[in-house]
Amino acid sequence: MKRFMTNIGVWLVVAGFLAQSVRGGELPANVRDPETAVGSGVRLEQERHWSDAIDLYKTALKKWPDNANLTYGLRRSQFQFSIERRYDDVSFRQTLRTLPLENGLQLFSSVHQMIQAHYVEPLDTTSIVAHGTESLWLALGNEKFLENNLFGADVERLKVLRKELRTRYWNKHVRGEYEATALIREICQLSMERVGLDPGPVCMEYVFGACNCLDDYSTVMTPGRLRDMFNNIDGQFVGVGIVMEADLGKGMKLRQVLPESPAQEGGLKSGDLLIGIDNHDCRVMTTDEAANLVTGQPGSEVILTVERAGVGKIDAKCIRREVTVRSIPVAKIIDSTNGIGYIQLTGFQKSTVLELDMALKKLKEQGMQSLILDVRQNPGGLLTTAVDLLDRFISDGVLVSTRGREQNQNQTHTAHEPGTWNLPLVLLIDENSASASEIVAGAFRDHHRAKIVGRRSYGKWSVQSIYDNDLGYGCGIKMTTAKFYSPNGETLGKIGVKPDIEIPAEEAAPHMIGEVDPVADADVRTAVEQLKKVEYSQR
Repeated sequence: MKRFMTNIGVWLVVAGFLAQSVRGGELPANVRDPETAVGSGVRLEQERHWSDAIDLYKTALKKWPDNANLTYGLRRSQFQFSIERRYDDVSFRQTLRTLPLENGLQLFSSVHQMIQAHYVEPLDTTSIVAHGTESLWLALGNEKFLENNLFGADVERLKVLRKELRTRYWNKHVRGEYEATALIREICQLSMERVGLDPGPVCMEYVFGACNCLDDYSTVMTPGRLRDMFNNIDGQFVGVGIVMEADLGKGMKLRQVLPESPAQEGGLKSGDLLIGIDNHDCRVMTTDEAANLVTGQPGSEVILTVERAGVGKIDAKCIRREVTVRSIPVAKIIDSTNGIGYIQLTGFQKSTVLELDMALKKLKEQGMQSLILDVRQNPGGLLTTAVDLLDRFISDGVLVSTRGREQNQNQTHTAHEPGTWNLPLVLLIDENSASASEIVAGAFRDHHRAKIVGRRSYGKWSVQSIYDNDLGYGCGIKMTTAKFYSPNGETLGKIGVKPDIEIPAEEAAPHMIGEVDPVADADVRTAVEQLKKVEYSQR
């Protein structure tokens, strides 16, 4: 078993690239009430634009948080998105989808046992199974599920099966694991009789659907996604070295081209729009479909076609190889007159603290007198790394504490004076600063250690544990096992940290990883102004 805090669904590392999936945004101009928002969301669902539907529902719920139709629309879109992601995943299709009945039931039993033993809140078996039934019902209406398992199936027979799931099995009470597996076995038999559906896909909807009754950060991980998770934590993966964000219908925007990567050597730049992968048009692909094309063996070649503003189309030949992801892509003096340093931190991985120590030493040698630490767009990472980072800047007291159902989840982390950097600080945050970034923001705020500039953070104040040795078939389960609390005892899930100085989103320049513009970037500009003030000093 391995245990750490992370934020999958905000950052996703797939061999060859990173994809950011949390986006801030505004509602379309025509959406002025919740009914219109629901209608717009449903249209996106009908077009299978699940990511856009999720973004719209999330944004609308910030304005109308108690609207049940928006809440269910978000839930429905998230589950459909998860189904499609599974069937875009080669490791799922090849390893898990084809499991025989008994193996599938055993995998469900293992997931059920893990949830019952470790999830942060107690859950009954009926809820776990009911969410699996709902997932199967949704899957039977999902085109990608049907293409892979029931291509050409009779539509009327599918309707009959879905109706039976609603009338006979919806929220059916079960007592314990034995009754749960007996019910799933019965539904497998029914699905085979009605539409010829093999038991493997049915069992997998119960395996993965079980986590639908947990929070948004808990999920069963396929062999491929588990491997990618550990590559992310290690900062190593085989690929071309790009960070991109899907813009359906337009392509994949390259938010960062990693230094010394095949993509950089091939001439790609941040801001390019990826439209083709080996002559396959990726403008209408999902992120995972594009990932499957980008992924390949070390030493193999891939041609990436991009559009660049003012230039047009460019073909870049990239040779896949092992790429190192640095968590500090920028560390520089941005105001030499006043000795203001700047560090951009994009994640909390194993190498982060070593990178930070080296960056601080370099900046000090260059005359750093104060520092801007930028965790905008940083979705989190290792809990221990966040603690070690805070220990560099806070000399005493509590840094963060965690509390969960199990005794070993209840921990308090404190600072140590040796090695503390006593210099004025400004921390930059935004709506995509999450998890470990919020541990840092919360501690800096409570200790009055830094001015915080930007926008309210994401609001993910929970700890996930990864169990990778207990399920079999190369997969694992990631689930929330604790919540974390700031030094003052606050937990701000779904609330986030409010900055001391808020910069409206419309004034903030687009944040590109690996770059900084102290003039155009309003957040950085404000931070510089704060550090120039004579009255600003450390606690």
